[in-house]
Amino acid sequence: MLRQVIHRGLQSFFYKLGLFVSRHPVFFLTVPAVLTIIFGFSLLNRFQPDTDLESLVAPSHSLAKIERSLASSLFSLDQSKSQLYSDLHTPGRYGRVILLSKPGGNILHQADVILQIHRAVLEMKVNYKGYNYTFSHLCVLRNQDKKCVLDDIISVLEDLRQAALSNKTTARVQVSYPNTKLKDGRSSFIGHQLGGVMEVPNSKDQRVKSARAIQITYYLQTYGSVTQDLIGEKWESEFCKLMHKMQLDHQDLQLYSLASFSLWKDFHQTSLLARGKILVSLMLILLTATLSSSMKDCLRSKPFLGLLGVLTICISSVTAAGIFFITDGKYNSTLLGIPFFAMGHGTKGVFELLSGWRRTRENLPFKDRVADAYSDVMVSYTMTSSLYFIAFGMGASPFTNIEAVKVFCQNMCVSILLNYFYIFSFFGSCLVFAGQLEQNRYHSIFCCKIPSAEYLDRKPVWFQTMMNDGHQHTSHHETNPYQHHFIQHFLREHYNEWITNIYVKPFVVILYLIYASFSFMGCLQINDGANIINLLASESPSVSYALIQQKYFSNYSPVIGFYIYEPLEYWNGTVQEDLKTLSQGFNTVSWIEQYYQYLRVGNISANNKSDFISILQSSFLKKPEFQHFKNDIIFSKAGDENNIIASRLYLVARTSENTQREAVELLEKLRPLSLIQSIKFIVFNPTFVFMDHYGLSVTMPVLISGFGILLVLILTFFLVIHPLGNFWLILSVTSIELGVLGLMTLWNVDMDCISILCLIYTLNFAIDHCAPLLYTFVLATEHTRTQCIKNSLQEHGTAILQNVSSFLIGLVPLLFVPSNLTFTLFKCLLLAGSCTLLHCFVILPVFLTFFPPSKKHHKKKKRAKRKEREEIECIEIQENPDHVTAV
Repeated sequence: MLRQVIHRGLQSFFYKLGLFVSRHPVFFLTVPAVLTIIFGFSLLNRFQPDTDLESLVAPSHSLAKIERSLASSLFSLDQSKSQLYSDLHTPGRYGRVILLSKPGGNILHQADVILQIHRAVLEMKVNYKGYNYTFSHLCVLRNQDKKCVLDDIISVLEDLRQAALSNKTTARVQVSYPNTKLKDGRSSFIGHQLGGVMEVPNSKDQRVKSARAIQITYYLQTYGSVTQDLIGEKWESEFCKLMHKMQLDHQDLQLYSLASFSLWKDFHQTSLLARGKILVSLMLILLTATLSSSMKDCLRSKPFLGLLGVLTICISSVTAAGIFFITDGKYNSTLLGIPFFAMGHGTKGVFELLSGWRRTRENLPFKDRVADAYSDVMVSYTMTSSLYFIAFGMGASPFTNIEAVKVFCQNMCVSILLNYFYIFSFFGSCLVFAGQLEQNRYHSIFCCKIPSAEYLDRKPVWFQTMMNDGHQHTSHHETNPYQHHFIQHFLREHYNEWITNIYVKPFVVILYLIYASFSFMGCLQINDGANIINLLASESPSVSYALIQQKYFSNYSPVIGFYIYEPLEYWNGTVQEDLKTLSQGFNTVSWIEQYYQYLRVGNISANNKSDFISILQSSFLKKPEFQHFKNDIIFSKAGDENNIIASRLYLVARTSENTQREAVELLEKLRPLSLIQSIKFIVFNPTFVFMDHYGLSVTMPVLISGFGILLVLILTFFLVIHPLGNFWLILSVTSIELGVLGLMTLWNVDMDCISILCLIYTLNFAIDHCAPLLYTFVLATEHTRTQCIKNSLQEHGTAILQNVSSFLIGLVPLLFVPSNLTFTLFKCLLLAGSCTLLHCFVILPVFLTFFPPSKKHHKKKKRAKRKEREEIECIEIQENPDHVTAV
C-alpha cells in the first residue's frame, strides 16, 4: 500500500511539474540558456591544466609518502637522485637519454660518438633574462668535491676512448656487469646504465662482451625557487631539442630522450589529440539522434527534438565545466570521459520523454500531453539520476584515494544534477513547442501548415510524400499512429515474436552461459594498472622511451633505499648476520659491506664501538674509492664519543620485463620485515609513491559505489513499485558489471583510474536501461509472461535502442585518437553499452519468461471479473425481458 501511495504521489508531482513547464515554456527555455552563457565565459577565462601528475594518479594517502618524508629528513633526496634510480618517476628536474646501436652492433665501440653527444649536452646554453646557463650552473653537486653528479658510465666510456686512442684493444679495458670497477678504484653498479648486455662465456667476473644500449641521466638541482624551476624547464626543453638534432646528425644511433615534464606533457597531449575527434563524435550523436527520432509522418516526426535533446546535454555539460573552473578546478585528461558519461545518461532521459509523449492520447491538449509524459517518465528518470548521484558521490568521498578519480566524480555529480535540471526545463520547453506545432498541424521540419487530404490527392507523389501526415495509414484498428515509427514497428512486428520464440530460447541460454564463462575467466585475471604509460598518448616520446627502457634496462629493479633510522651496533656479529639476511638475494651497494671487506682484507679487528667508528672515520672514509660513502652515514658527537645515528644502503633485485609488478612485490616483502626485525629500517624509492597499495586504492571507489547502490536498492525494496523489480535489477546490474569487468580484462585493460571510472558508470548505465524495462514487466497484467515482456519491449525498447545506438556510434571516433587513455575509455564504454544492450534485448526477454513474477493471479482476477460481469448481465436480462425483445 505504501509503495502505491509513494508512486502515485511522485506521479502527481511530476504531472503538476509538467503542467507548470508547459504553461511557462519561455522561462524554462531562457534560464538554462543564460546560465550556459554565464558559465561558458568562465570556462574560457579560467581554464587551467593540472601539471602535478603525482598528485593526480598516485594514491593520496600512502605509507610510501610517509617513508619519503622520513627518508628526506635523514638524507636529502635531491642529492640522492642519482643513487635512487627510478624508471619514470625520478623526482625533480632531469634530462635522460637512451642511445641504442643498430641490431648486431656494440654500443661500447661508439664511445667517442657518445662522448661527443655528452659534451654537447654539457656545453648547451639556456638564456634567461640575458644570462646564459649551462649544465654546470644547474646540476646536482657532489658533497666531496662540488663537481656535477654524472653517471659512472661516462667514466667507463672515457676509459674506452683512451684505450682506443692509445691503440689498445677494447678487451684490455674490462667492463663487468652489473658491477664494474672504475679507474679511481670505486665499484659502481651500472645495471641501469648499460642495457642489452651479452657477457663473455664462462667469465667469472661477468665481463661484458657487447651491449646494445646506454642510458645517461643529467640531474638538475632543485632549490624550490620559481626562477630556478623556470630555468630548469627551459634547459629540459633545449635538451630534448638537442637530442632530436643529434638524432639527425648520427643516423647510426637511435636516440630516445625524456625529461621531467615529458610525462605531464604527454598526459595532457591526449586532450589536444582528442579535440577534433570529440567534435566528430558529437556530430555523429546528433545525426543518430535526429534520424532515430524521425518518422514518415511529417506531423508526428520529431527530428528536431532529437537534435535539441543532444544539444541540451551539451549546454548542460558546458555549464558544469564552467562551475568546475569557477571553483578553482584544474583540467586533466581523465576528464575527457565526462562528455560521454553525461551524454549516455542525458540522452536516455530525452528519448524516454519522446517515448512518453508518443504514448499519450492525441485528442488531449498539448499541455496535458506534456504533463502526462512527465508523469510517466520522470519518476523512473529521477530514480536513475539519484543512483548516478549516489554512485559518483561515493566515488568523490574521502574514501577515494586517487585524486584524479575524486575530481572526476565531483565533476560528474555536478553534471548529473545539471543534466536533470536541463532536461525537465530546457528540453521540456522544446517538447512544449513541438507539441503545440503538432496540435496545430504544422510540419515537423518546415513548420508550415499541413494541407488537407483532398488538397494532397491533387498533388504529385513527391509532394504527398513530403507532406504526408499518416492519415492513409490509420484505421479503426490502429488508434495510435506513433506505432509506425520504424524502430517500434520493427520491435512489434518482427523482433518481439522472434526473441520469444520457443526455439530461440535454448540458444539464448547457451549464449548467456558462454558470456558468463568468459566473464568469470576474465575476473580471475585482473591486473592493476599502476603503469603510468596507460594514461599517455600512445605515440608520444615518453611511451617510446618507456618501451625501450623496459626492453633493455629491465634486468634490475629500481634502486631501493634501505634506511636504518636508529643507532645500531654495527660491530656486533648478530647485527651483521641480520643485515646479511635482510639483503640476501639483492645486489647491494653498501658502505657496510665494503667496510667489512676492507677490514677482512687488511686483517683489521674492529669488534668494539670505539675501534669500529675510529677506523671507519680515520681510515676507510679517507680512501678515495670510499669517500662517496660519507653521504650514507650520519654521525653524532656526544662529548668525545662518536655515534652512528642513521645510515643507508641500496638494494637492487634481479627482475624480468615486468619490473613494476616485481617492485611492488619487493615492497610488500620488505616492509613487513621492518616491523618484526630488531633492526629499525624503512625502504623507499620514488616509484613506490605511485605503486603503494595502488590496486586497493583504485578499486575502492567502484566497491564503495557498488555497495552504495546495492544498499539503496535493498532499503527501497518495499518502497518501490514492486520488490521483484529491485531483485531483478540487482541481478541484471551484477551480471552486466561482472561481464564488463571480465571482458575488459581479457581485452588487455588494466585496473587504472579510467577503467575504474568506467566500471562506476557501467553500474548506473545498466540501471538506467534495465530499470524501466523490468518495472514495466513486473507491473504488467497480461495473461502470460511472454506477452508482458513483449509489451515492455514495445514500450521502452525504442528509447533503449535509440540511446545505446547513439552512445555506441559516438564512441567510434575515440578509436582514432592515438592515446592509451582513450583506447581504455573506448574499450570499457563499448563493453558497457554492448553488455547492457545484450541484457535488455536478448537475455532478460528470455529469462523473464522462465522465472517469477508469475502472471497467473492476474489471469484469475480477469476470469473472476469476467464471470462476475456475465452474472450481472444475466440478472439484468431476467429482471427486464422486454429489453431483450426490444434488442
